[in-house]
Amino acid sequence: MIPALEELLSALSRLPGIGRRSAERIAFYLLAKPEEAQRLMRALTGLSKVGRCPRCHGFSEGGLCPICRDPKRDQKTICVVARPWEVEQIERTGEYHGLYHVLGGLLSPTSGIGPEDLTLAHLVQRVKEEGTEEVILALEPRLEGDLTAMHILRLLKPLGVKVSQIAHGVPVGRDLEAADELTLGRALKGRIPL
Repeated sequence: MIPALEELLSALSRLPGIGRRSAERIAFYLLAKPEEAQRLMRALTGLSKVGRCPRCHGFSEGGLCPICRDPKRDQKTICVVARPWEVEQIERTGEYHGLYHVLGGLLSPTSGIGPEDLTLAHLVQRVKEEGTEEVILALEPRLEGDLTAMHILRLLKPLGVKVSQIAHGVPVGRDLEAADELTLGRALKGRIPL
């Protein structure tokens, strides 16, 4: 095989969700459509401009991200997520209009990830300095997410800020029989009045 093509296949295969067969389809498509290959190269080159927002630690192209710069956002509410791409997932709902804070992961003693590896200290600093009234925890409903949520609650409780957590429960469009006991239990605990 041509070395340049093999290098591309190898690089594509290392991406999440892309196996060798998918990498071949993408590579051959790009070879057949050079204009698409050029567009992809420009987009990938543009990624070098993307960094982290110094305020929320989300993705940004130099300086504050668009959300942190937006004066129309609720400046008194911070939604805490583990990873930068989770900001976009919440934004797509159109239901949240406050600020964000990206932790950079979740606490995981078994993986050696402790509080010092996350942006927890900066979160506490923001809550103190920015007059935050509510912190919403939007963390994964698994052991590491729960451990991180408990740690954050312990850090923020002395500051007198309201700490809430997004409800976890049965996904829309699914049967109850498809949900496990833990999910159903959380759905019951997180119920809302009608």
